[in-house]
Amino acid sequence: MQIQVHTNDNIQGGESLIRWAQDEAAAKLARFREHVTRVELFLSDVDAGKSGVDDKRCVIEARPAGRQPVAATAEAAKVADAVAAALDKLVRSLGDDITRAKDRQGRESIRTAE
Repeated sequence: MQIQVHTNDNIQGGESLIRWAQDEAAAKLARFREHVTRVELFLSDVDAGKSGVDDKRCVIEARPAGRQPVAATAEAAKVADAVAAALDKLVRSLGDDITRAKDRQGRESIRTAE
């Protein structure tokens, strides 16, 4: 699973922030390792450097193999909180998406993407 982190000019943290975000995503999405080929995190400051409530945004897009991309968004006062909330949403969405693709006996469903 490849994990990429993108930030805008208003997010500070540099390489250490990117490494931390990659580690968090890898840990939370570990159970989907065989299903997901790539994960992209987009970190941004909505207010462009001005202080405000819930002005940090994290958008995460996961690309399951052979399926449509799954995305999740969260906003919070801190980047770490936004990343954690978006990852929690993505874990639920991926779990639902993968469960829908298989039936109870583990066979492929008719709901697979073509």
